[in-house]
Amino acid sequence: MITWRSLFKRFLSDPVAIGAGIVLLLLVLMAVFAPLLAPQNPYDLMQIDIMDSELPPSWKDDGDARFLLGTDAQGRGVLSTIMYGTGISLLIGLGAVVVQAILGVTLGLIAGYKGGWIDAFLMRLADIQMSLSTLMIAIIVLAIFQAAFDANVYADYAIVMLIVIIGVAEWPKFARTMRSSVLGEKNKEYVDAARVIGLPARKVMWGHILPNTLTPVLVISTIQVAEAIMTEAALSFLGLGMPVDRPSLGSLIRSGFEFVFSGQYWITLYPALVLIALVLALNLLGDWMRDVLNPKLRRGDD
Repeated sequence: MITWRSLFKRFLSDPVAIGAGIVLLLLVLMAVFAPLLAPQNPYDLMQIDIMDSELPPSWKDDGDARFLLGTDAQGRGVLSTIMYGTGISLLIGLGAVVVQAILGVTLGLIAGYKGGWIDAFLMRLADIQMSLSTLMIAIIVLAIFQAAFDANVYADYAIVMLIVIIGVAEWPKFARTMRSSVLGEKNKEYVDAARVIGLPARKVMWGHILPNTLTPVLVISTIQVAEAIMTEAALSFLGLGMPVDRPSLGSLIRSGFEFVFSGQYWITLYPALVLIALVLALNLLGDWMRDVLNPKLRRGDD
């Protein structure tokens, strides 16, 4: 069994993992400390001046030293909106994965342990869910929600709606992963011993099998955070995600897209680069964890 010490040593020996980890750490710190580090609060109307709109980055001839990466059409500093927007994107990505994991791990654990018609029913339900595009489900639900409520209500519940919708739409990936792991564990001696001493199925599943099947869940969680962030960005770009006045990286890209061909490229370019860096770092770390925690690959190294 791999230990935290050996995992850390493997991490330090992989330059790609180190680079991805540094990028992710910097972006997380930037998002967490945005209220302290950002030159401007994009939510505070008292700090926004429409006369500062569409200013180029500070190193350009018409740039302003107050706005390192320029400003958007509302007069908000692009750097400040990126800092706050990264936090919202991470919050939605992590929240959606928590919902996915709770649903998927629970249903996958039950399906793998119980078997029979319960397993067949839950897996067919997962098949149906996976046959429907996450983006399609989100577009339908969010479009209905926007039509049913006014813009202010939608803005108040946009984050919660995105977390729930993306989370519910992606639970089968966790369920299938957990089910496969449970099928490999439930006939082992330690599970038979737990049954022999009279432990109920609930305690066998949650107390004995679950702790030994969390490794693949940890790996898939990292990748799913990146997918959830990309889904939110796509929805925001389509106008169905975060509202413009509460920017995520996706809504920032959308807000500046119409200005790209008129020369104000910085409104879209810099949020897009941060989004690419964030998703790439998460995917690279997920791939590294998958390779390191794969028993076959570990035996090959040994």
